[in-house]
Amino acid sequence: MAGAANETETAILDAALAEVLAHGIRRTTASDIARRCGIARQTLYRYWPDAQAIFAALVTRELVAALPTDAAPPADLAGMVDLLVETADRIRRMPLVDRLRDTDPELFARYILDRLGTSQRAMHAEIARRIAAGQTTGAVRGGDPVRLAAMVLLITQSAVQSAPLVAEWLPADAWHAELGAALRGYLAPGPR
Repeated sequence: MAGAANETETAILDAALAEVLAHGIRRTTASDIARRCGIARQTLYRYWPDAQAIFAALVTRELVAALPTDAAPPADLAGMVDLLVETADRIRRMPLVDRLRDTDPELFARYILDRLGTSQRAMHAEIARRIAAGQTTGAVRGGDPVRLAAMVLLITQSAVQSAPLVAEWLPADAWHAELGAALRGYLAPGPR
């Protein structure tokens, strides 16, 4: 039974993704999602109470899927920074992120200015885990891994969300290199 429920949840989120990419969040309703998924609205409501809950689950699913799946953190700072930048770049290039930035900027603003979402908490926890591992090998500077991870999250989140604003000065390759330099400088061991 759980397998069928998971398949239905996945199908609903896939349908929600297709609708949001086509129309944006504001113009997507629970009825649109149910219709695209080929289910009744009542079935959809067994899984989520409303369209906003579906959108939250969708954004969380997509962003958490961008996190690295390897359990072992890189042994050196260069590897850790490369992994952070590659993850940020995957998120920056997501069609869902582009669509939300274009059609639903107030949603972006809410997660920048007002509250931490599930995906941000998951990213922070993963970054903190990797920083702590890097500290044990001396690859990352000392300090509270939770605090360092919070700053890394702020730096990367800002870089991802604001990338289009500075695209004329930082095309994709330069964006990648400069974000890496910023993170290396922040995390590198040495005098502060």
